[in-house]
Amino acid sequence: MVDTPALRAVKESGLNHEVVEYGQVGSVEEAAVARGIAVNRVIKTIVVRRGEGDLLMVLVPGDRVIDWAKLRQVCGVSRMSLASAEEALVATGYEPGTITPFGSITALPVIADASMNGLASIGGGAHGVAINVDAEELIGFLGARVEDVTRVI
Repeated sequence: MVDTPALRAVKESGLNHEVVEYGQVGSVEEAAVARGIAVNRVIKTIVVRRGEGDLLMVLVPGDRVIDWAKLRQVCGVSRMSLASAEEALVATGYEPGTITPFGSITALPVIADASMNGLASIGGGAHGVAINVDAEELIGFLGARVEDVTRVI
């Protein structure tokens, strides 16, 4: 079994979870098939920048994308952008495609999209590794702010 800071963190969290190893994939749709779940159950962790050195994580179901106007309104800012791969790596310790709130170097604030419910299959800190948890338990554990910040693709 793969060992990552994320897997150690979720084990220590006490959350009821399942680790799924599924190999390399090239898209969220491929990840869903490999994990044996619906695309909307795959949760993408996106690191965004509110300002210089001001980052946060947004949890986005796989069938949705960030609605930047909604996210800016929720955050009370007029401009936001994706964090660069380097910014995200420095803040989280994870490269793009492996980013997860579990075991992140920096405990960034988390916004969870309001559409999340039921099974949430979030990154496990390495390519081809996921952590399946209950969305409500995940949101509670992370102290995430629940907001409508996405739109269907």
